[in-house]
Amino acid sequence: MQTVNESKVKWSLRDVIFLAIIAIFFGVIFELWSAAYYAVAATPLKPYANDLTLGVWLMAGPLAGAILQKVGSSTIGEVLAAAVEMLLFSSWGAANLISGFVQGIGTELGFAATGYKNWDKLGLALSVLTTTIVTFIWDLFNSGYADYKPGMMITLFIIRLISAGFFGGVLVYYIKKLVTKSGLLKR
Repeated sequence: MQTVNESKVKWSLRDVIFLAIIAIFFGVIFELWSAAYYAVAATPLKPYANDLTLGVWLMAGPLAGAILQKVGSSTIGEVLAAAVEMLLFSSWGAANLISGFVQGIGTELGFAATGYKNWDKLGLALSVLTTTIVTFIWDLFNSGYADYKPGMMITLFIIRLISAGFFGGVLVYYIKKLVTKSGLLKR
């Protein structure tokens, strides 16, 4: 039976502060990013707007996980960032919390698949894949994706995977590298 290292479960004050910083930073980014979503939705690309822009909303969880390397940090980071976005008078209101939870669980599953042992490229790649799958299933029911024809669903899934991969995978990987290089993570 695979067990999780105790250091991956216990939280320090420093971990909580880092998580709060990530949540506040991304909560503000999320609210500002809403303008990008609405800009795309106001064009003929409207059916693709959610999937094209979703990747930014998927960054808090993977970054919290990759930096803190704690069980649950991805889910908590994503939910707290969604809460900050909601408190900034997001047009989606309390639905942000549900989305944040779904997105956070999706990310968490990727890191969990490695037994919480890989927080770098493999863990991020798996979290991108699991987040894409989990959020897409959510949108099948929540956003009416189930009404689309199979070709459109496949197109939306691929666009979502690319968006999640770029923002929640590649950008998060390089942000983590920059934060690590800065020395902020040294204990």
